[in-house]
Amino acid sequence: MLIRERLSLWYGGLCGLLLLALSLLAYGFYVKSQYQDVDRVLILTGNHVAAGIRAADRSYVLDADSNGVAIRLYFPDGRLRQASESGQDLPATDPTLPLERPTRPLMPLWIRLLPTLDSPVPLPDHAAFGTVRIEGERWRRYVVRLERQGKVAGYLETLSPLGHLDTATQALLRVLLTLTVVLAVVAAVLAWMVAGMALRPITRLTRTADHIAHSQDLSQRVERFPLRDELGILARTLNHMIESLEQAVRAQRHFFADASHELRTPITIVRGNLELIRRYPTMLPHEREDILHDAELEMSRLGRLVEDLLILAKKDAGIELVHEKVNYSEVVLQAFRDAQQLRTGQDLQLESSDDLWVEGDPNRLKQLLLILLDNALVYTPAGGTVTVRTRLHNNEVLTEVEDTGMGIPAEDLPHIFDRFYRSATAKQQNPSGSGLGLTIARWLTEQHGGTIAAKSAGQSGTCISLILPVLGSGPQS
Repeated sequence: MLIRERLSLWYGGLCGLLLLALSLLAYGFYVKSQYQDVDRVLILTGNHVAAGIRAADRSYVLDADSNGVAIRLYFPDGRLRQASESGQDLPATDPTLPLERPTRPLMPLWIRLLPTLDSPVPLPDHAAFGTVRIEGERWRRYVVRLERQGKVAGYLETLSPLGHLDTATQALLRVLLTLTVVLAVVAAVLAWMVAGMALRPITRLTRTADHIAHSQDLSQRVERFPLRDELGILARTLNHMIESLEQAVRAQRHFFADASHELRTPITIVRGNLELIRRYPTMLPHEREDILHDAELEMSRLGRLVEDLLILAKKDAGIELVHEKVNYSEVVLQAFRDAQQLRTGQDLQLESSDDLWVEGDPNRLKQLLLILLDNALVYTPAGGTVTVRTRLHNNEVLTEVEDTGMGIPAEDLPHIFDRFYRSATAKQQNPSGSGLGLTIARWLTEQHGGTIAAKSAGQSGTCISLILPVLGSGPQS
């Protein structure tokens, strides 16, 4: 069921329930007031006539109705003695019946429980109300037992017809119920129209989003709304989401394009070398050895590239490293010793503080340092120097890997941590590089809560600064 339909049903139903409750309350108060007015007139008339009879005794004559009420006087044995004008046409009734067996109240229980608007007239002793049906019509009667010197002297009865009141209350109930239904339907229709106007912008948003989903054109944006309400917030949120998706898809396509390009080169070289061996099985041994050596180098490069891509895939998947307390000085020393095997005539120096502790993954920290050292050695010619400095600085662990190599041009410096980015000079110096090392280094640094930055002065070398949160430190060495 649509929101518009639910809103219409809810609003119409709530309005119907509210109107029904108000209608029933109005009906209940009206019915209670009208029937209490009948009882009030009967009891006041009866008490007035009874007082006259007691004062005039046998000389009291009933000749006319009082307040439109029929009056009848009975002997002690229940025989009719006198009757007013309208009471003479009514059949005789037993005056003792209401006193002996009071009839059920005129009104339902829920109406009787409603508060009384007017103060009721007190009911005297030896008096009671009753209801009798005469010629198919209900009559309300009030009977008073008259006594003289402790003996029953007779009975006084006042009667009022209820037919017109019953008809009026039933008609009122029908009118109120009909109005309740009509107004509830009108409220539901109005709610349908108002909800349609309120939800029309959402319909436009839905159509635009559906078109974007089917066309896969993430350059489109949903309509912006000038008001700063929920719809405006929704539109801005959707546009931000679409923009993020567009950037993610663009980055993914760029990544796949670069990855396929980087993977294609070593695979093509290996395939070509193997094709040469297959085509010329009688080639000289040293030529075969050179071809196999080239294929082995390309396979090693391909293996490193795949490993780097797997690390970046973990980064994209949001996988976090498991941290523990690590002696960072020991990790730096291990990475420095391993980097000695990567030298090709460069001088590798270490200046490190002892007993520096950080929180992280020791294997990944070593991998991070080896990436920086390998980069520095690759772009530093033989005879140059690569220096590793580690110290405590501003309550943080600062590691600097500085080389005297070719340097990084100023226009390339902001992009060296991007995936697959390699400057023209870097491609000339190291054609087998993939451009993923520094990207992985930045991710590993961020996983350890640190920062990494690079600075270079033209062709005077490069310095990579790595800052990590510290847990403790020891004396300088």
